[in-house]
Parts: sequence; structure tokens; C-alpha cells
Amino acid sequence: MSNPIPGLPRRRFVAAASGAAGAVALWSFGSGTAAAAPKPKPGNEPAAWKGKNTANGWPVVTSAPAHLIEGSSVSVAVLDGDVATILLHVARRFHYEVDSLRQGEVTGHSGDRGVAQPYESNYLSGTAIAIRPQAYPTGARDGLYPHELVIVRDILTELDGTVAWGGDEKTAKESHFHIALKPGHPKIKNVARKIREWNEAPGKGAGAVDAFEPSRRRAAKAFTR
Repeated sequence: MSNPIPGLPRRRFVAAASGAAGAVALWSFGSGTAAAAPKPKPGNEPAAWKGKNTANGWPVVTSAPAHLIEGSSVSVAVLDGDVATILLHVARRFHYEVDSLRQGEVTGHSGDRGVAQPYESNYLSGTAIAIRPQAYPTGARDGLYPHELVIVRDILTELDGTVAWGGDEKTAKESHFHIALKPGHPKIKNVARKIREWNEAPGKGAGAVDAFEPSRRRAAKAFTR
């Protein structure tokens, strides 16, 4: 679902139907001024990350290659291999199921060691992405509508703990997703292989799933607990 009116925040009032039924967007203009995006809470000032590894245990790297997010014209810099396979899957499902991504809306590897929260250090290792970080900044919660949250929970469930979401952090950042396991963990390879198999099989993977299907909802609720 893309925002048909440039300049307005993507957040909107949505009534989500069950299953894969479409959602009806209701726009509120008020006085004609767009509602402000969520603001981060005080106390989230950046501090220099000094470690050789990032918070998730991956080595800091000086650069990471850009990868195109399937179905969009947007690229993001993340580590090659299994890390790219997994994080691109997150971005691809967001693009297909939440809202169409545009240039500049997804960030990945960064050489900036100034981080507000330890989990943000993971950008330094190329093992994290942020989807619309200006709309969902550090310290702000409740930026996602209920049907969008269902989709995020479904993504996390099918990735079987290989990815952590910033919305679950004590200091939230709902735009943030990072590899949750250390290098060499077998689950990373297994999940990446599963995604590649989906990508090669018609009718599977991103763009072909229904996050609202009852069995998937039950699995996501159990996984979250």
C-alpha cells in the first residue's frame, strides 16, 4: 500500500480485514497540516561505539555492498551472503505487505560510530537495517498500526529468531531490524537456505504469504510469548 499523497507521513488510519483482504485507508487532514511523526524521547543522544565487534557479536566492517530490494528500486548496504538473504527478506516483505519503499527510506551499513543505543552499533557490521528511520525514530513507540504489527510479527516468526526487531527493545526503534545471532550460528545458514528455496519456488516466500491466516497468527503469538 503506497502513500498516494507525497509529503504526508505514511502513518494512516486503517481498518484491516481478516486474511489477505485489502485495507481501507482513511486520511485525516485536520487544519491542512500533516500530523507530526513520532518524536524520540530525551536521553537518546549518540555516543561513540568503541568495540571491534558490534552488539550482536559481528565484526565492524569498513564497507558493505549495496543490494537491491526485490520489487523496488531501493538498495541497501548489508553484508553479502546469508546476512543479506535474511535482511533483504525483511525489507521485501515490508515493501510488499506494509507499504511500497522509496529511495532513501532504507538504511543499512554505516561507518558512523555515534549510536544512541547499543543495538544501533549493528549498522557498523552491516548486519542491521532501518526501514523509514525518520518515521520510526529511536525512543518512539506505537508507530505501527495493528495490521502492520501482525505482519512484522509474522516476519519475525518465520525467521525463527535470527532477526531481532527494534520495537522489542527497552528503548524502542520500530524501524530497526538486526541479525540476532553471532557469526557461525547454524540457524542463520538454515534460515537463509529456506529463504533461497522460497525465492526459487513459485507461490512461496515474500509476496505469496498471508500473515493473517489463522495458523500463522497462532504461530506468531506463540513465538512472541
